[in-house]
Amino acid sequence: MATTSDIRNGLCIKYNNDIYKIIEFLHVKPGKGPAFVRTKMKSVTNGKVLDNTFSAGHKLEDIRVETHKFQYLYNDGEFYHFMNESDYTQIRLLESALDNPGLMKEGEVVTIQINTEDNMPLSVELPATVILEVTATEPGVKGNTATNATKPATVETGAEVNVPLFINEGDKIKVETTKGTYKERVKE
Repeated sequence: MATTSDIRNGLCIKYNNDIYKIIEFLHVKPGKGPAFVRTKMKSVTNGKVLDNTFSAGHKLEDIRVETHKFQYLYNDGEFYHFMNESDYTQIRLLESALDNPGLMKEGEVVTIQINTEDNMPLSVELPATVILEVTATEPGVKGNTATNATKPATVETGAEVNVPLFINEGDKIKVETTKGTYKERVKE
């Protein structure tokens, strides 16, 4: 059993007969009244996001998880296939189990949390940033740089990311995986 003081990002808990992963949390101590914790939780079974508030000291049923490094192999349209780097076993996951599947390229190493009770994969964590090549974008208009103007760009995985106007096709960019946002251009 865990309490609200144990809440952290990535913690998996059992709540309303489902398993949820904590995405965001905030401990709140108002001037009047008891403290509480505001959370944003994502169901690992169906992908729904739920906002919930727990009072301070509330007991939570946490799930024992193990983390393993897996290599992303391919997507067959319905499932995403991964291979364990230590014993070469393969697993497949539905897209709903992945946080940002559009930013994964083949060969990428990810961390997968697995429930120790039934060996079911719970969630996939991408690295904090990934480097992707821009495959399609409109050319920037000269003189249109007075503001932080952005334009859509398609990267090699097929995902669309808003980038600054100076980014061109063929450039490699660093993308933050949690938000799917442009971070910087990568020099070769």
